Amino acid sequence: MTTPAPEGYDPHVYAPFAVTVDLAVFTVRDARLHVLLVERGQEPFRGRWALPGGFLLPRESADDAARRELAEETGLGPDTVGALHLEQLRTYTGPDRDPRMRVVSVAYAALLPDLPEPRGGGDAASARWWDADAVGPLAFDHDTILADARDRIGAKLEYSCLATAFCPAEFTLGELQQVYETVWGVELDRPNFRRKVLSAPGFVQPVGGPPRRTGGRGKPAALYRAGDATALHPPLLRPPRTDASLSSSSSATEGHDR
Repeated sequence: MTTPAPEGYDPHVYAPFAVTVDLAVFTVRDARLHVLLVERGQEPFRGRWALPGGFLLPRESADDAARRELAEETGLGPDTVGALHLEQLRTYTGPDRDPRMRVVSVAYAALLPDLPEPRGGGDAASARWWDADAVGPLAFDHDTILADARDRIGAKLEYSCLATAFCPAEFTLGELQQVYETVWGVELDRPNFRRKVLSAPGFVQPVGGPPRRTGGRGKPAALYRAGDATALHPPLLRPPRTDASLSSSSSATEGHDR
């Protein structure tokens, strides 16, 4: 039930503004971090690429709007959208961020395992995964939102179990390591990474059954699934990013259990 406004309160004293949601949705494919973008089918910025998102409906929460807009503009099914890791990033309130009117945006970061190419829908002419390092200028202030989301994801991998959200239901430790290397842009020592992951309570759980042969050389690798922990104790701190790690990270997956 809606509570009536107090007597004498006039909402028209304040300038009207709209609220939108924008989503920075990431995945790892081909050992590269990718972000989901949509081609705008309407003005402003028609034909430009942007983060998926849109306006809140009158009786809708920001969380509900984020999942609805993501499904409408990308064609991702309700099961996929409902299961993805989605968290609020921050609120963007610049007075000139939208040429139509004053618009406040609640931005989200979301993580997905690698999926087929999405399709456009709603007011999006098309949708596709883009290499996050090859994205050109985006519509509105979405370049800033994307940069902030990348920083948030990289930081959260240090102290949370978020990396498993990039993986399929069953994955190898090599695939999990690839997530860290891709997001952080560094090459990690395989034995040391394996030791830290397996010693972190509740981070991963072994999967019964035979190991899986992977794309790398060597014997088949054991399979794991995400554990029930949400935080890493102790944290898995990222090493300093050096020129050597930048040049080697693109080929870091060659030869280990992917």
